[in-house]
Amino acid sequence: MKLWLRKPVLALLFLTVLAPIVLYTDKLTTFSSYEFIQEPSTLSLNRDFRTLNLLPEELSETLKEPFGDVYMENLTRSVQHVDGESSRKTRQLNEEPEGVDTIVSSQEDNIIKQVTRDQNRLESAENNENVKKLEVVKLPEHSSSATQSETKQEVQKAGKREPAKTKSDKPNEHVLVDTRVRYLKDQLIRGRVYLSLSATRTNAQFSRELRLRMKEVQRALGDATKDADLPKNAYDKLKAMDQTLAKGKQLHDDCTGVVKKLRAIIHSTEEQLRVHQKQALFLTHLTAKTVPKGLHCLPLRLTTEYYSLNSSSQQFPNQENLDDPTLFHYALFSDNVLATAVVVNSTVTSAKDPSKHVFHIVTDKLNYAAMRMWFLANAPGKAIIQVQNIDEFTWLNASYSPVLKQLASQNMIDYYFKTHKGAESDSNLKFRNPKYLSMMNHLRFYLPEIFPKLSKVVFLDDDIVVQKDLSGLWSIDLKGKVNGAVETCGENFHRFDRYLNFSNPIIAKNFDPRACGWAYGMNIFDLEEWKKQNITEVYHSWQNLNHERQLWKLGTLPPGLITFWKRVYPLEKSWHVLGLGYNPSVSQKEIERAAVIHYNGNLKPWLEIGIPKFRGYWNRFVEYDQTYLRDCNMSP
Repeated sequence: MKLWLRKPVLALLFLTVLAPIVLYTDKLTTFSSYEFIQEPSTLSLNRDFRTLNLLPEELSETLKEPFGDVYMENLTRSVQHVDGESSRKTRQLNEEPEGVDTIVSSQEDNIIKQVTRDQNRLESAENNENVKKLEVVKLPEHSSSATQSETKQEVQKAGKREPAKTKSDKPNEHVLVDTRVRYLKDQLIRGRVYLSLSATRTNAQFSRELRLRMKEVQRALGDATKDADLPKNAYDKLKAMDQTLAKGKQLHDDCTGVVKKLRAIIHSTEEQLRVHQKQALFLTHLTAKTVPKGLHCLPLRLTTEYYSLNSSSQQFPNQENLDDPTLFHYALFSDNVLATAVVVNSTVTSAKDPSKHVFHIVTDKLNYAAMRMWFLANAPGKAIIQVQNIDEFTWLNASYSPVLKQLASQNMIDYYFKTHKGAESDSNLKFRNPKYLSMMNHLRFYLPEIFPKLSKVVFLDDDIVVQKDLSGLWSIDLKGKVNGAVETCGENFHRFDRYLNFSNPIIAKNFDPRACGWAYGMNIFDLEEWKKQNITEVYHSWQNLNHERQLWKLGTLPPGLITFWKRVYPLEKSWHVLGLGYNPSVSQKEIERAAVIHYNGNLKPWLEIGIPKFRGYWNRFVEYDQTYLRDCNMSP
C-alpha cells in the first residue's frame, strides 16, 4: 500500500518542482538577449534606427497615427496592442525613479507602457512645465501646432530637423511694428552687395533676376515705416527675394569677399553720415541766421508807411508815464518787428491790468521806423510803448564800452567774415554767429544807463511768449541780489564748465566748474542794487581780460554768469520754461503751467525749421489778417 502511494507522490513532486524549473529556464533563454534600457532615445522605430520625439502632452485632436510600431532592440516581437484603435493612442515611458535598471519580464511589465488619457483641457504653459511623464509621439509632416521653447530644443537634440513654431507666453511682450520693413531693407543691402561682387557680374541671368527682385522690393517698400504701411503683396516679394538671395549665396561659397564688401559699405556709410551731420548742422545755423522773405518785406513796408505820416502822427500816447516807478516796466532789445510784437501782445493779453505795463523797446536804426510804425498801427491796448534807437545812445561808445571796441576790431571782423584755419578750428558753430557782432545783444549789461530813473525792470528776450500775468515779479524780494532768474542746473550742459574756459587759471581760481547756470530771457533786475554793487564796471573788467577770447567764446550768457556770480536770486521754475527752440521733448504740462515759454535755440517759431508742435503757442499772438502781413504774404 505504501509502495503504491509512493509512486504517485514522487510523480506529483516531479511535476510540481521540476516542470516550473524547465519552463522558467525556457523563459530565460527567450529573454537572454534583452538589455537594460535607461534612455528612451535607444528605442528604434520600424527597425530603422530613429531617435524618438519627446514632447509634452498635447491635445488629442492634434495627435496623428505614428509612422511605425515601437520595437526594442533585438526583440522578436513588437510591443503593441492587437486592437487597431489602441495603436492610435500614445505610448508613454514609465520614468518613475527606481534607482536601478528594470528588466522587461512580460508584456504587462514592459518599460514602454501605453497610457491613454483625455487631453482636451490642457490650457496653459504651466501645466506643461509640471508634466513629469513624456509621451512617445510622432508629429506629422504638416504639423503647425505651437510648442514651448524647451520642447523645440528637445526636438532639435533628438535629430528632428523640422522647426516648430513658437509663441510667447508673455501677453505684454513688446512686438516690433516694423519687423518686415527692416527685413526688406536688409534684403536690399544684401542685394547690392551681391551685385558688386565679380561672381554676380559674370552671371548675367542671376544679375538680371536680382535687379528685378530689388526693384520689386523697392516698390513694395516705398515710404513705409511700419509693417501696416506695406502693400498686401509685400510678403510675396519678400519670399521671392529670399529665394533669389539664396541662389546668390550658392554662387558665393567663399564669404571673404562678401565680408570685405560689407565692411567697405559700413565704412563708407559712416563717413557719409558724418559728412551729412556736419552739413545739416551748418545749414541749421545758416537758416537760423537768415531772415525769411516775409520778415524782410515787413520792415520795408512799415518803414515806407512810417515816413508817409506827419510828425504828429508819429508819436505814441502817454509818454509822460515812461519813468513812473509805480508801473511795471519791461526792457526789450530787438531788431525783429514781428517777434517783438508777439512778446508785447502776449504780455498785454495775459496782464490783469494792461494800463500799468510799460514796454521800453530798443532797436537799431534800420528797424527803428518799422518798429514805431507797427505799434502805431497796432496799439497794444492801454499799455504804454516806447521805441528807442540804439544809435542815439551817445554815451555808448568804444571809449566807454570794451565790448564795443572789441566788436569793431579787425580781428573780430576777420573771425566772422574771412575763412582761415583759426576760424575753422572752432568745433561749435554757434560761437561764430554774426549776431554777436551786434551791440544790441550786449545792451542788457547797461540797464541802469538806459533807464536811470527806474528801480526795477524785467528784461525780456524777443523769442519768448508770455502766458501769465508777470506783475508778481515786482513783489519778489531778491534779498540783496541783483538778478532774479530761473536756474538751469538740472542738465549737465547748463553748468559753468560748459561756458567758461576752466583751463585758464583766472577762471579756475574764481569760479566753480559745477556751479549752477541760469537763463536769460525773463529776468527781474534790481537796478538800485546794480548801482550799489557797480555791476557794469565788473562786466567791463572781465571783458578787458577776455580781449583775445581766452576766458570764454562770444555771447552774453558767459559774461553774464561771471558778472552776476553770487548775485543771482533763483526764481521758481514755473516762471520761465526753456528749450522750445531745440528740445522737442519739453512736456506740455510744463508749458501750460509756465508764465513764460522761451524758444531759445536755432529752431525759432518764425522760421520753417521751427518745431511744429510748439509753433502754435507763438502763432496765436500773430494777427495774420493784419494788412502789412498780408501784403508780405505771411501766413501761419
